[in-house]
Amino acid sequence: MQLIEIQDQFPAMGINIAAMTYDPFEFLKEVELDEGVEFPLLQDIDRKHVTAFGILNTTDYEPGNRAWGVPYPGIFLIDPDGVIRYKFAEESYRVRPDFADVLEAAANL
Repeated sequence: MQLIEIQDQFPAMGINIAAMTYDPFEFLKEVELDEGVEFPLLQDIDRKHVTAFGILNTTDYEPGNRAWGVPYPGIFLIDPDGVIRYKFAEESYRVRPDFADVLEAAANL
């Protein structure tokens, strides 16, 4: 999780961060303890949020495949009113948004 590498840069900008995944609670707890995560890890087991954000991947795998519905990697900058101000998403699970772009956008919020 590359977000861990830059997690310390957000508080100075007055920004809170969180990560969301469909993974089970036990896995999230393991990641939190093993990786030094200092931000909330949220569950989206039913894929409701990734669907609403437009990053649900239903094209790369057939229904029934264990990877069907794995969300595309995405970062969203949401203002205090709940409005999405920036969306960084990639249409490949192998590619992540450029964190330099994310930090620049965060600084402009």
